[in-house]
Amino acid sequence: MSTLRNVFRTPELRNKILFTLAIILLYRLGAQIPAPGTNLDAIEALRENFEDTSGGIFGYLNLLSGGGLASLSFFALGILPYITSSIIIQILTVAIPKLEQWQAEGATGQRKITQWTRYIAILLALVQSTGIVFLINRNPEGFFGVPIDLFPEGGFKVLLAVVCMTTGTAVLMWMGELISTKGIGNGMSILIFASVVSSLPSVGIQVQALRGWFGVAIAVVLLLLLCAGIVFVEQGQRRIPVNFAKRVVGRRQYGGNNSYIPLKVNQAGVIPVIFASSLLSLPTLLTGVLPADGWGQDVRLFIDNNLFQPDNVGYILVFGLLIVGFAYFYNSIAFDPIRRADDLRKSGGFIPGIRPGPQTERHLAKILNRITLPGALFLAVVALIPSAALARYVGGGTGSTNITAFSGVSILIGVGVSLETMKQIDSQLMSRNYEGFLK
Repeated sequence: MSTLRNVFRTPELRNKILFTLAIILLYRLGAQIPAPGTNLDAIEALRENFEDTSGGIFGYLNLLSGGGLASLSFFALGILPYITSSIIIQILTVAIPKLEQWQAEGATGQRKITQWTRYIAILLALVQSTGIVFLINRNPEGFFGVPIDLFPEGGFKVLLAVVCMTTGTAVLMWMGELISTKGIGNGMSILIFASVVSSLPSVGIQVQALRGWFGVAIAVVLLLLLCAGIVFVEQGQRRIPVNFAKRVVGRRQYGGNNSYIPLKVNQAGVIPVIFASSLLSLPTLLTGVLPADGWGQDVRLFIDNNLFQPDNVGYILVFGLLIVGFAYFYNSIAFDPIRRADDLRKSGGFIPGIRPGPQTERHLAKILNRITLPGALFLAVVALIPSAALARYVGGGTGSTNITAFSGVSILIGVGVSLETMKQIDSQLMSRNYEGFLK
């Protein structure tokens, strides 16, 4: 509470927070405005039947868009194309020498990488909006689960919706960058956080309607326990001690200090969960082009019942293995033991008891593999247990209720973004209020 009081006593920081809240308000407003050309009566019917259409790929995409997909709104895609583009660029940095060169150039190279990330995000938004709109227009029952005609006129109206949804992604990227430069926190993360948190009240309403206030209390206790566990693991680090040799240049002595390399237990964050969810969503997107009746309907029902029911054993096993695999894959890219050992050698640093060079590389790789396993297993448990437990408890094992917003993806994003934003607020308070900090 003292931190919050100090925030609003600092004019500059207060203005940044108010600016961030204003951008979030505009984003939430845009997520409720349907794209031109859509059937408003059909959208209203879709909202009324939301509890029956919130599973599978629809629920996942609708979660990250803050409910925008349920309305086919201007911001229906959310910021997901930019996230995917950033992940692609990060992976390609290892394989493309030009990107690696830009990364080593500092701020100048980062601007070039950011520009290419935007280009790829717009391309992905165009592809995703085209696929979603055409699948909805062709087979709305296979996508939403209910027969709804969102584009009665078709043709030009479908093209207009595609253009508007792609433009909405570009506007969201601009709004996210505004938050990063003039507001507080990372703009893209803040927008995702707003999307996820906006879905939580609807979950509480559904739990209260089906299980009463006692059910709401159980869900809140589970949420608090999960948040505490996520904070504990997210803050966990393995600190590898590093010593720097003394160097004498002229009459001055450099080095001779001790430091450490911090390796987080959950270094990949929520990215493996997003990777696994995106991969699992591909079969459902591909089945959208199958016939609506006959064998096409049988294939679609089989995939939906086995891959997108949170309390299904097959879903839990496949999703969990994908999360663990992607965690190892992402950590091997994000932390390169060979490059880090080479940087240590060039700066005159060494790990006590370990020779510089190949031995340091093997030592770092061994530690990375050992701490990645508990972090990956933690991600899998958090991503699977909440949604499966709530689906079993609230939906009676049918998974028919909207539990996507209570999934591990939403909780991980919410807690992670909150931690990073509070750290940034604390650092800015420290730079403006040394006396309070020293007390």
